[in-house]
Amino acid sequence: MTSDFHKKAALVTGASSGIGEATVRALAAEGWTVFAVARRAERLAGLEAETGAVGIPADISADDDVSRLLARVTEAGGIDTLVNIAGGARGADTVGQASTEDWEWMYRVNVLGTMKLTRAFLPMLRANGEGTVLNLTSTAALAPYEGGGGYNAAKSAQQAMTGALRLEEAENNVRVIEVAPGLVYTEEFALNRLGDKQAAQKVYQGVEKPLTAADVADVVKYAVSAPHHVNLDQIVIRPVAQAANHKLIRKG
Repeated sequence: MTSDFHKKAALVTGASSGIGEATVRALAAEGWTVFAVARRAERLAGLEAETGAVGIPADISADDDVSRLLARVTEAGGIDTLVNIAGGARGADTVGQASTEDWEWMYRVNVLGTMKLTRAFLPMLRANGEGTVLNLTSTAALAPYEGGGGYNAAKSAQQAMTGALRLEEAENNVRVIEVAPGLVYTEEFALNRLGDKQAAQKVYQGVEKPLTAADVADVVKYAVSAPHHVNLDQIVIRPVAQAANHKLIRKG
């Protein structure tokens, strides 16, 4: 590792809420240098004040923002770990009633955003000598379900891209990790997808202990903190109440 790079330095996207925010907190608490990236500057400012992370407002799907982000991180000393958390779902329409706008948004954020950021930072991670890329996908990539076609497709594409990246970058000693969560209770995911607070609450209704953002962040932290020769290729994490995508125990 050259002296131009910080040890234990990560860039985390999707940092303004949910799993991304929890990951920033988890890594910062362990002494990592963390660059927290999201579009909402005001939320990043609060996170920066609380954790010491470096907040950088940016849209990872916008080429100019990605270029600016790369320049800012390079100037600050670089990273050895890229954590692609940003993503999400919109809508629950069947394929036959699919919203082109929703599908395009899901591909832009989950697939193209991850690709653009990874492409930009790969030279830095290769030069580091022990680089890591962690992509947050979803169990939606593992099994399709009715009303999930767009999200299934986007997360499956992101998962396939992650697998290809692992094959391509092994010779450069870049470790590539996939974390695929099941049902996670966060403040915004279901609300953003369904657009209605009552409908969002029904997603979790009767489930005694869904995963929390902190649960997933703990797994992310462990995966990127393991000795670099240890590659947790794919980690599937679900609550006990969710034995499979189609089997969710609800009580009451």
